[in-house]
Amino acid sequence: MSQVQDGQIKVVNQDLLKKRMGKPKGRAVDPAARAEIVALLSDTSRKPDMLIEHLHKIQDKFGHISAQHLAALASEMKLSQTEAYEVATFYHHFDVVREGETPPPALTVRVCDSVTCDMFGAKSLIQDLKASLGDGVRIQPVPCVGRCQHAPVAVVGQNPIDNADLQKVIAQAKAKATKAPVTNYIPFDQYTTNNGYQLYKDCIAGKHNPEDLIKIMETSGLRGLGGAGFPVGRKWRIVSGYDAPRYMAVNIDEGEPGTFKDRHYLEQDPHRFLEGMLVAAWAVGIAKIWIYLRDEYAGVRQILETELTKLKANPPANMPDIELRRGAGAYICGEESAMVESIEGKRGMPRLRPPFLAEVGLFGRPTLEHNMESVYWIREIVEKGAEWFVSHGRHERKGLRSYSVSGRIKKPGVHLAPAGITMRELIDEYCGGMLDGHEFYGYFPGGASGGILPASMGNIPLDFDTLNQYGCFIGSAAVVVFSQQDSARHLALNAIKFFEEESCGQCTPCRAGTSKAAKLMEKSSWDQPLLQELSTAMMDASICGLGQAAPNPILSVIKYFPQELSN
Repeated sequence: MSQVQDGQIKVVNQDLLKKRMGKPKGRAVDPAARAEIVALLSDTSRKPDMLIEHLHKIQDKFGHISAQHLAALASEMKLSQTEAYEVATFYHHFDVVREGETPPPALTVRVCDSVTCDMFGAKSLIQDLKASLGDGVRIQPVPCVGRCQHAPVAVVGQNPIDNADLQKVIAQAKAKATKAPVTNYIPFDQYTTNNGYQLYKDCIAGKHNPEDLIKIMETSGLRGLGGAGFPVGRKWRIVSGYDAPRYMAVNIDEGEPGTFKDRHYLEQDPHRFLEGMLVAAWAVGIAKIWIYLRDEYAGVRQILETELTKLKANPPANMPDIELRRGAGAYICGEESAMVESIEGKRGMPRLRPPFLAEVGLFGRPTLEHNMESVYWIREIVEKGAEWFVSHGRHERKGLRSYSVSGRIKKPGVHLAPAGITMRELIDEYCGGMLDGHEFYGYFPGGASGGILPASMGNIPLDFDTLNQYGCFIGSAAVVVFSQQDSARHLALNAIKFFEEESCGQCTPCRAGTSKAAKLMEKSSWDQPLLQELSTAMMDASICGLGQAAPNPILSVIKYFPQELSN
């Protein structure tokens, strides 16, 4: 056999060529690593959508993911090594270690440095921990861990340390207390004795029909409580109109800085959520359900694993198959289509739309996507009637809202209050007022992406659509209150750095825009025309809500806090 190369004939050894062609491309699979992976996976599915679940198994077992284990996993799942590597390196909670690299220390302490924790001294805590714990412990600044009411928060392994200080964290680290505690919650037996799952039983028994339930949800005006606010009843009607099989995905990846309501409810009454989920699935004709839970909620994961096992062992009636899937530290997966990609075992990159998930969602099927809290209220709304829900509200708004409130107030936490309550009313009536020595200066009405408003605008009703004209939105009602001791400019920079870190990198306006904005905002004097031009480009051209909403804090500071930008 011969080849023409640079005008000359080159003879190729056919036996050598055959040997080369017979070898698989990429890294050779180490037999010992393969044996460890086979034992670790046991009899679980090797389907591609299980990739992230299996990566978690490796990370949990060995404390990192070595190149040998990654190659063995790819081979065992019949995936290319490139595909496995791309997914593993996309998510923050996987430590991929190449040949020749040193694995991370056995213990990692993560310290949240997002908006509220930053206000309460996270940066100083990070520095002190690095100086005190030494090289044997990795200190890792991380985005919001969903415990903003307890700021600052450190996480030793998977064990969250609320209101963390140096002594608390060192004590837990030395004790190797790395497991997340489980809260006292209403378990399966207790829930069923209090009429739990009776609504679902009645649905299956034919005492309700889907159309009646859809009308109840439409009348209640309940809207998606993950941030987008799409009417729940309308979503049910749309998805039920598409051909079966239809799937359902429940989004519990609440990563917006300032929000923690989903965790709050799941740590108290998980079956109220599970029953609402089953009722929604019945009304829409769902064949299978996936629950996507953020990885930071290790305690909640234990609760759901335990209670789903009980539910499946003692089902109140016929149920769709339910799978609990574990996120891996990617804020972008709170976006519905990125979550679907992650459930399918891929990088969490948002999809271009249309088509929308209602038509082409999980595994190409029509998909009902809901935030956890959106289904949490279903049982109560059906049992008490839509009028009960509508009867609440202030300032011409209707319904109830779960406000996650953190910052410079005396009673941070989840406050269930009338929709349309104002910021000043919320602080005075539910949050115990401002902390001593702090005066109300401004607030984030909807987390880091919802913009920033000054105290002078504290009488605006907090609800869907009421803040749009001010360049803000309520989103998931993640409210962060700050005082005259804080800087709106500094907090906006913290927010944009969060978005820079969490951008999936798929589209240039978001990937490059967040990075460029952070650099401009770090300067002593802001180039306001350039920042405004950059913000417009990001809002107009980004694929998903992350890039579209990231400029909101920038524009808010320019518009409402000009005194902080004057030289």
